[in-house]
Amino acid sequence: MNKIEVKNISFSYNNQEPVLKHVSFNVKEGSYVSIVGHNGSGKSTLARLLIGLIAPIEGNITIDNELVTYKTIRNIRKKIGLVFQNPDNQFIGATVEDDIAFGLENKQIERQKMQEIVKNYAKRVGMNEFLDKEPSRLSGGQKQRVAIASALALAPEILILDEATSMLDPKGKSDIKNLVFEMKKENPNLTILSITHDVEEAFLSDEVIVINKGEVAFKGKPEEVFSNRTALESLHLGMPFILDLKEKLSEKDIDINKCSSLEEIAEVLCPSR
Repeated sequence: MNKIEVKNISFSYNNQEPVLKHVSFNVKEGSYVSIVGHNGSGKSTLARLLIGLIAPIEGNITIDNELVTYKTIRNIRKKIGLVFQNPDNQFIGATVEDDIAFGLENKQIERQKMQEIVKNYAKRVGMNEFLDKEPSRLSGGQKQRVAIASALALAPEILILDEATSMLDPKGKSDIKNLVFEMKKENPNLTILSITHDVEEAFLSDEVIVINKGEVAFKGKPEEVFSNRTALESLHLGMPFILDLKEKLSEKDIDINKCSSLEEIAEVLCPSR
């Protein structure tokens, strides 16, 4: 079943220069799909279209078998957790605790249960010691963690991440990546759409969609999409480290084609026994 269907979407901010041109793709329920592309390719505009902040000039979007329109978007948004690149655009509460609790209050969650949820997700993103702090006093990375906790606390059916880890350091990115995969294990039906320029993150997803100059350049399994170095370089995208390493080792006649992780490659290069 397709959770998200995008059909022939086009959009322009000035009715002259198109930002997106005839974009079409589907996202299956329970899948993890990454949309990658360099800055200015139209990725963030696509995120705004998906949640109804702007409307396409052509084509349509269906989410959970419901057409996204002005009349339906309020109901659709109840199913979506969204994290923008700039967390300042999402803060509402006076404290971290208030901000994570805001959506839960709107869903009329019982207070004691709500407090448990808030503390749980604050802890899972490493912000449990900052619950009484004002969001304005947090660093960019800390704000992003809070925004992610606020989205996950709502137990959404669809999680849309728009450059959600861009302000985090490598450890922070790893922490959030692991948390997202934990969420997937807890709820296999959770559908994730990650809009990113991070090829390392995209390589971990089920499917990758590459956008260039507002159009879908190509899409497929990560191994297929990232196997063509020439095509990636023409779109100003790099290769995931593991594929880059495998390519260079193959040039040295070291057979690691069956290896699917860095740990397996390390075992071939430096056998433990």
